[in-house]
Amino acid sequence: MKATMFYGKEDIRIEEIQEPGVRPGTVKIAPAFNGICGSDLHLFHDGPMPPAPSTETPHPLSGETLPVVMGHEFSGVVEEVGEGVEGLEVGDSVVVEPLMVDGTCPACKAGKYNLCEQMGFIGISGLGGGLSEHIVVESRWVHPVGDLPLDQAALIEPLAVALHAVKHAGVESGTAVVGGAGPIGLLVAAVLKAKGLTVIVSEMSTARREKAASTGVADVVVDPASEDLAAVVAERTGGAGADVAFDAAGVAVVVDQLLSVLGAGGRLEVVAIHVKPVELNITAQLTMQDRVLGASIGYANDHAEAIELARSGKVDLAPFITGRIKVDDIVEQGFQQLITNKDHEVKILVSM
Repeated sequence: MKATMFYGKEDIRIEEIQEPGVRPGTVKIAPAFNGICGSDLHLFHDGPMPPAPSTETPHPLSGETLPVVMGHEFSGVVEEVGEGVEGLEVGDSVVVEPLMVDGTCPACKAGKYNLCEQMGFIGISGLGGGLSEHIVVESRWVHPVGDLPLDQAALIEPLAVALHAVKHAGVESGTAVVGGAGPIGLLVAAVLKAKGLTVIVSEMSTARREKAASTGVADVVVDPASEDLAAVVAERTGGAGADVAFDAAGVAVVVDQLLSVLGAGGRLEVVAIHVKPVELNITAQLTMQDRVLGASIGYANDHAEAIELARSGKVDLAPFITGRIKVDDIVEQGFQQLITNKDHEVKILVSM
């Protein structure tokens, strides 16, 4: 079968590899659409980093070294069902929760498998990937999506990340500020709107602000370079400040801006990955306002709710698909496009 193989920095090859066979407890899927994620971009431009293996060191759970099949945000159709699998049938439209976990560490035993000590990802760490003609996955990770279109279903994985962050923050009402309107920031805003919160999105990019406005995920869109975000939030909240803020940008200045707009007892939830340390004045920014600083990663038991949000229409995923390409064009029209034209792209989908 044809598969997209990751060999290392700026080295992706489409090759013929052996087609996997179904085993008891597994499901064989024909991938339909695969989204290109920020993690994929980092791997392509910077080279392998955990949870990806290297050419010498295998991932502890997959046992694989490079090259590995790419693709972890994908939808597909069930082709074959292994012995002992229930609730899934040939022809079902599905998405895959692309995790590999050990099931034995303290986090896994506590049900927080997104924090597994040996965490790996299908499509990054091995065990196949969505950028192939066929993949075999343990049935526990396969989720039916019903009549949700398969292109939209490919966005369930990042939607689950956004949903997990909102649930982790624990705020069910009030005003939320989202700093950063990239793919995750937009989806966080979409989940917040679906749950009935008033949403203010802060973003410097004109194209991304326009996307936040046109998709309806923001009640107010602010350019923090030319507008006073704190003043906008104060006006919208009668001076009380925001109940919750989400950092989806990953830069220190946004963290400071978001803390400045929180009301008394508010919470800042960090969703972005920060590559540099952030300096905080804990007493002034947290303690004296009785505020909470939290952070979330990935998802755990969130896919079913994410699918329902999309199927019910509470979250419309269609506007976030900004490109559809064939796998042969994945480097030029996928990875390079997301780097050179990132402000205008949200999710580029790849099909085999």
